[in-house]
Amino acid sequence: MKNKTLTDELIEQLVYLKLPWIREHYDALAAQAAEKSWTPVEFLAHLLEGESNLRMDRATERRIKAAHFPVIKTLEQFDWSWPRKINRPMVQDLFRLQFVENKHNVILLGGVGLGKTHIALSLAYQACLQGHRTLFASAADIINTLSAAQKAHRLKLEITKYLRPALLVIDEIGFMPIDKHGADLLFQVISQRYEQGAIVLTSNKAFKHWPSIFNNDSVVTSAILDRLLHHADTATIEGKSYRMKDRIDP
Repeated sequence: MKNKTLTDELIEQLVYLKLPWIREHYDALAAQAAEKSWTPVEFLAHLLEGESNLRMDRATERRIKAAHFPVIKTLEQFDWSWPRKINRPMVQDLFRLQFVENKHNVILLGGVGLGKTHIALSLAYQACLQGHRTLFASAADIINTLSAAQKAHRLKLEITKYLRPALLVIDEIGFMPIDKHGADLLFQVISQRYEQGAIVLTSNKAFKHWPSIFNNDSVVTSAILDRLLHHADTATIEGKSYRMKDRIDP
């Protein structure tokens, strides 16, 4: 049996320390260091930079996967020319993600097909890129998941998955009516995130019509709006559905 070479020992140590980028690139980088006369510290800095970048990329991939995006959207893909009314500077400013840092909310209001979900997904994707844990879910999904958990006596455990992320996107408030039980569950999420984590929420209804969403329960509606709007930016989008543009007569 051959004695281990210095290279064999180095690779074993890199495997043990879980440094895959350095293991794969140290040899080529060593040649580059000799060619460019790097100091040992410069050589080490390049090795660690490569390993750090790999870990950051993998962490970003994990955040994106955990966010449960139905599709990846970016602000660059948004068609600003389609909505008849949208506060573009305000929306673009949201992508600094200061509202996430401040644990504030963003409410996107408008009819169907105007890009509310596109903007919400883009904000959430940007948050993932910037290192924030994020989760995307429709209002119906949240209610159904928590309702099932409550029946299985796991509500306290299940609700934490909506409280942990730095940013929670609640999509499609108002597309389906919500009964008292569903409203109570949704209120628990919103109230427990109040000043503890940011929310981006989309709705097809103006605030004055929100009682109709919650079975005309003005108490629950007021309680939800009170917590959502205390620290919130609201962007209203007006126009015709983008998805119907090819069917609309000019």
